[in-house]
Amino acid sequence: MNFTLHFESVFAESDLILRGIVLTIGLSATAIVLGTLVAVILVGLRTLGNGPVRFGVDSYVELLRNTPFLVQLFMIFFGLPLIGFRMSGTQAALFAMTLNLSAYATEIIRAGVDSIHRSQVEAGMSLALSRIQVFRYVMLKPAFAKIWPALSSQFVLMLLASSICSFISVPELSGAASIIEQRTFRSFETYIVVTIIYLVLALTLKLILVWLGQWLFRRRVKVTPPVTVKEGIA
Repeated sequence: MNFTLHFESVFAESDLILRGIVLTIGLSATAIVLGTLVAVILVGLRTLGNGPVRFGVDSYVELLRNTPFLVQLFMIFFGLPLIGFRMSGTQAALFAMTLNLSAYATEIIRAGVDSIHRSQVEAGMSLALSRIQVFRYVMLKPAFAKIWPALSSQFVLMLLASSICSFISVPELSGAASIIEQRTFRSFETYIVVTIIYLVLALTLKLILVWLGQWLFRRRVKVTPPVTVKEGIA
């Protein structure tokens, strides 16, 4: 069976592909920023709050971490309009991505916060820092340095999961690929190109996050010159 690849018709839709790339990057970057902020707030509430608050945060995290992202997306896009909250496909995608990422990021950041030794917390309290200041400066910053690789991996997974948003007709990269496939009937060629683009986007994001982690959490080591002791004559 002879089969010849024809990429000309796919590359002819380069404008559509470019718009899909831009939307994918925009959705992912915004969801990463918003989801991380929500996660930090939730970890703070869980750390500083009382029993009912901690239970509420844990329930939120478990609900979103143990249900499919596609179901969450459909609940937001198709379910919320039934109770009066209408939003476009792009808005629903961003909302769903933010919620989903915040749940996973909360658990990752919580693990980092819990790894901070009790003695460090007590040292911060002895300096008359408030509980919020102790959480922010003594617990949160060192925790981020410890969990940054795991958090970075979750960010990359969120970028790739954005492809699911094509199910509600969001014209991100995967949605653009579906349109191109319908126009050209070149399924194999279309998804070869899209796979390569996703690979480049994921590796680029990974490199950016590695660089960002090195810049944010680099250790400034002050080198002290060795002290020489000269023996004197008594």
